Amino acid sequence: MDAQGRGRGDDVDPANQWVRNPQTGAYELRPPPSAPRPAVPGPRDGAARGPDDAAHDRTAAPGRGIPAPRGGRRSAPEGPPPGRRRRRPAKKPRARKAVLWTGGTLALVLAATGTAGYAYLQHLEGNVSTTDVGSAGRSDFRTNEAFDILIIGTDKRTGEGNEGYGDKGSAGHADTTILLHVAKDRSNATALSIPRDLIVDIPDCPTKQADGSTRTIPGQRNVRFNRSLGESGRDPGCTMRTVQEATGISVDHFMMADFNAVKTLTTAVGGVKVCLEHAVDDRESKLDLPAGESTVQGERALAFVRTRHSFGNQGDLDRIRVQQQFLASLMRQMSSGDTLTSPTKLLKLAEAASEALTVDTAIGTVGTLKDIALELKKVPTKNITFTRVPVQDNPAETVKATVVVDESKAPQVFDMIKNDVSFTEVKQQKDAAQAKKEKAAAARLKGTRADPSEVRVRILNGGAKPGSAQETLNWLQNEQGVTKSENAGNAPAPLAETSLEYASDQADQARRLAAVMGLPGSAMKPGESVTGSQGLPTMTLTLGKDFKGAGVSPTTATKAPDVERSTADKVQCAS
Repeated sequence: MDAQGRGRGDDVDPANQWVRNPQTGAYELRPPPSAPRPAVPGPRDGAARGPDDAAHDRTAAPGRGIPAPRGGRRSAPEGPPPGRRRRRPAKKPRARKAVLWTGGTLALVLAATGTAGYAYLQHLEGNVSTTDVGSAGRSDFRTNEAFDILIIGTDKRTGEGNEGYGDKGSAGHADTTILLHVAKDRSNATALSIPRDLIVDIPDCPTKQADGSTRTIPGQRNVRFNRSLGESGRDPGCTMRTVQEATGISVDHFMMADFNAVKTLTTAVGGVKVCLEHAVDDRESKLDLPAGESTVQGERALAFVRTRHSFGNQGDLDRIRVQQQFLASLMRQMSSGDTLTSPTKLLKLAEAASEALTVDTAIGTVGTLKDIALELKKVPTKNITFTRVPVQDNPAETVKATVVVDESKAPQVFDMIKNDVSFTEVKQQKDAAQAKKEKAAAARLKGTRADPSEVRVRILNGGAKPGSAQETLNWLQNEQGVTKSENAGNAPAPLAETSLEYASDQADQARRLAAVMGLPGSAMKPGESVTGSQGLPTMTLTLGKDFKGAGVSPTTATKAPDVERSTADKVQCAS
């Protein structure tokens, strides 16, 4: 129980109730040391006061609501006039302590629209619900690696006043979903929104049951993405598997919340500033706001992020844009406003956020949650990019209601996230070992190149789509003049990345083939040659899972394609 609960914390700064445990490194709730209580306690601030109260105030311990022994202090300050509270000077150390014991509350408030930002405090651990997603995610969190968290907002009608939202009787579909990728060096992050009406294939999904057993829920083909959660008993692990199936990006963890998250979090921080290019009066969402800037919280905040009939083409894609603008504003407020220096707001935010969340069991402990918060806090707001899966209208529909992945743009977006490439201009940090490795790889590309007709290579399929080895062989022989090439079938084991193995005396041939194929220096593997079908030394080209087609470089793009995106530091008005 804290000091407030004991009835002696009138003026106790909540930040001072938290102290650092040197053994664990965590901040723990500890009340101030007990002090002798007066035989006749003085009135609480703001209560009726008598003529002797000023003298009583002069002997009160600074910053406490507990009287100190009289006497011994010279030039005691005059007490405040009756009915007035004493104004205390601002104390910077307390502000710093507030930032410390939150463990980085501002870390990711991407959670407001079916997601939730949260504070990592030990006494709130019991508030956070957990779900075991098995092999759908990682079993641990590592502070020295990039990580991907799926933030899911459901349309489940839980919580007071939410009866009119979402689908009646719904177990909670994936109404709003954001895949948050945080770079290994923490220089940037990408928040990728996934449209709920995106047509996807939902894979078979093993789910943990209440009795500890596992039930596999059959998958479905060509259905809306939002059906990956709730329907037929699908849990967040099913949504994680669906995202990986659709994007090729492995999801490490998830965070999930319902409608209440928006209302409680926005109220806890005192409201969020939003901007509208034109006035909105939406009967369905009950949003009524003037043009220009407004502050919304509670029901109005929820109405703002749910409105779809007042912006753009009145569809889900336009609602995603508005939600991203809302989240960016919330993040700016958290990082530059008075939230971090207000113990009252931080405590409210901690309670609201922890009660709103469900996470996977791997991150459901206070120590892990604190670690995630501190890592997220390192990412500059200007380098947090909001974008969405590139899509186009579903060609199978006459009346357009769903969308499909835009194959001309989406693969590059997915590839950049998978390969930890920033959507903003950042100077990525590299350790000495990584820098040395990259320098060695670049050096392999430098030097003389053999004529294409002199290149001897056998081609294996090591994880590329079926037929890729023959496709590459035809392209090399018929279009590139690499006539001394052959199809050697499947590799003994699949490879994540395409590789070219060669002997030292074949380096000039390897450089030529790398140039033809668009291979990076890292794909070149000095080693031993093998004997080809003609009885001569031959290089080995193994097409990995990253193979994109004959003549198409597997190298990840370093510049984002022409897709809609924004950064969290920019103020935008919904239109």
